[in-house]
Amino acid sequence: MKLSTIAATLNSKCDAGAGAREERESCEVRARFRRAFQALTLTAAVFLFMGAAPTPDARFRDLGHRMMCACGCGQILLECNHVGCTYSDKMRGELLAAIDRSGGGGNGGSGAISDDLILQGFVQEYGPTVIAAPTATGFNRVAWIMPFAVLALGIAFAVHIVRLWKDRPAPALADGITIPQGSELDEFRRRARKETDL
Repeated sequence: MKLSTIAATLNSKCDAGAGAREERESCEVRARFRRAFQALTLTAAVFLFMGAAPTPDARFRDLGHRMMCACGCGQILLECNHVGCTYSDKMRGELLAAIDRSGGGGNGGSGAISDDLILQGFVQEYGPTVIAAPTATGFNRVAWIMPFAVLALGIAFAVHIVRLWKDRPAPALADGITIPQGSELDEFRRRARKETDL
């Protein structure tokens, strides 16, 4: 019997037997159990397929996009379209050879070379600039932290300046000066218009 057939049977029994209170409660319990079972099955499937070994082609694309071309064009290794580039084809070939030597999986096993070891081999041959993103170790952490720190400091500075402007006191008037209000202000406006009229 298919799972959808079982679910349809349970639903029809629950819909038809809506008379007694105990039957409704048992239908609700079954529905909750069914939902929990479906959620558990979905979670198990997600975790099961997350650990699946990547294919050699997917691993090549992943590692190729984590490296820069050494020709100086500033492009990702697999996207280097620099005309006459002598490095990209050589580096792609070396990457394919390293993945073939490792067995293609990349998740361990006997004689398998991890992705980090392949990247470290390229760093030893071409220098640390071959890695597209800085590693999260040592002084390189600064490259990861500084953009967020500068953004937070900029926001804090802007908030501070806005509060200073908002909370500044009203300008003090000299003794004896009053600001005209209402009809007195209208009188001054009328006199100003009259005096400036030609």
